[in-house]
Amino acid sequence: MKKIIIFLFFLGTINSLFSQQEINSYLKTASENNPALLAAFSEYKAALEKLPQAKALPDPNLMFQYFTTPLFLEMGKERFTLSASQAFPWFGQLKAQEQAAAEMAKAKYESFTNERNKLFKEVKEIYFKLYVQKKSVQITNENLELLRSMRELAKIRFETGKGSFVNVLRSDMEIAEMENKLAYLKDSEWPLKAEFEKSINAKIPGSLVFPDTLWKETLPDSKTVIMDSIAAHNPSLKKIDYDISSWEKQIEASKKNGYPSFTIGATYVNMSKRPETNGHIHENGKDMYMFPEIGVMIPLNRKKYNAMVNEAKFNSESAGYEKINMTNELNSELEMGYRDYLDAQRRMILYKRLYNLAKNARELLLSAFSTSGTDFEEVLRMQQQELMYALELEDARAMLNASAANINYLSGKQ
Repeated sequence: MKKIIIFLFFLGTINSLFSQQEINSYLKTASENNPALLAAFSEYKAALEKLPQAKALPDPNLMFQYFTTPLFLEMGKERFTLSASQAFPWFGQLKAQEQAAAEMAKAKYESFTNERNKLFKEVKEIYFKLYVQKKSVQITNENLELLRSMRELAKIRFETGKGSFVNVLRSDMEIAEMENKLAYLKDSEWPLKAEFEKSINAKIPGSLVFPDTLWKETLPDSKTVIMDSIAAHNPSLKKIDYDISSWEKQIEASKKNGYPSFTIGATYVNMSKRPETNGHIHENGKDMYMFPEIGVMIPLNRKKYNAMVNEAKFNSESAGYEKINMTNELNSELEMGYRDYLDAQRRMILYKRLYNLAKNARELLLSAFSTSGTDFEEVLRMQQQELMYALELEDARAMLNASAANINYLSGKQ
């Protein structure tokens, strides 16, 4: 139950766990509403209910016997009997079963934690895609306005006899292509927004909230330290550890299940007097009590109990191999994620520099066209490169943060 309280407290304090205010509310909404996450948490709560079941004694046995034809004994007539008994497993069996159930509940909690971390990663990734979409619309709009102003300049030069009408037509062609691209970018918002709403399981009225410029996620640790963090903190690996521990406890419980169990009980016999004795029997009609009654159940089917032990051993062995395989997969994913993170860092530096260079070159070419009327086609080409570099820069920012979110997910840090 402490874990449940911690989870509820976590929902209320999630804003303190993330540094970027724009996305905090969406992560909180996802943690409260996402059906897959809520299902994982319900599975954990269900696993907790296994603990009182595992440590409970078998139900006591109560028996009542009534004699329609009373049994005549020396002390009287036996009318009915009432007996009660309780079975007790071998020493330590219930404790081992409880420990196995507790370890399995811990494994379910780690599954829930992994589901939560995975959900946060996915929400962030879609959020970054939506940021790129929003910035692409904004940048394309700005470039479209620039193209229209260039067209007006080309038109003025043509009307004053200082330029060719071909430049106006080239501008129209570029404007038409960019308007079509802008329409596609605007339409792209709807499927992304639908995917985002699906991940948080809530409708978002209006537009999402974004920062003017996407923040830059940093990785404070080296790749080696992150690998160590994966081994120590990744919820999927921790789940397997608890699975192995649970199966080890189950091996112990299965062994004890093959030992004898004991039964302790008591019986009450209701008696009535025998009138024909004429008082010659001193305890005529006196009820009888028999306590204790002790019984032993001997488990003779050894194949059954040996199979139970072997089943738990093989499951533990299987979980061990699964951990090795998952560790290799996680380390491989880290290598690719770290590569993508470094690549995004380089791309950010590159495209920021290329964007500034293209912008300066376009301004110089446009100034030269304004005075001499030459190289208009070069102005358009440079303007296209400026647009491309601006879009690539925003895409690199999103890729950097998405890679960092993936690495944090692998390392179990949230």
